[in-house]
Amino acid sequence: MKKYVLLLLAAVVLMSAGKQDGAITKENGFTIVNTTTIAKDVEGYNGPVPLKIYIKKNKIEKIEVLKNQETPKYLVKVKNALEKAWDGLTVKEAQTKKVDAVTGATFTSEAIIKNVQKGLAHYQNNK
Repeated sequence: MKKYVLLLLAAVVLMSAGKQDGAITKENGFTIVNTTTIAKDVEGYNGPVPLKIYIKKNKIEKIEVLKNQETPKYLVKVKNALEKAWDGLTVKEAQTKKVDAVTGATFTSEAIIKNVQKGLAHYQNNK
């Protein structure tokens, strides 16, 4: 009997692990995807560039770049060009949108683009 209970408990834990990873939260009517853990392998020029993706009614409301080690002058350039690139799109539209990297800040740009892609895929799989 103990073995059965332990197996059942293990199955429940494994099944709920994706939804309980802390990457998706709800706040003020938004579903927020934090890519800190789900895209930790995605790096810009100086390391990870995590994001928060704010989704409401299956549309991207905004992208917020979180604390990182990128060079500030390049990060500002990338943020100005990319933070609003997905605003107003449905999740499906945002997943297929082709976004160009910012010249002179390619690594940082590509990290943000990959974070958005991974974050939206995680949202689709765990909403």
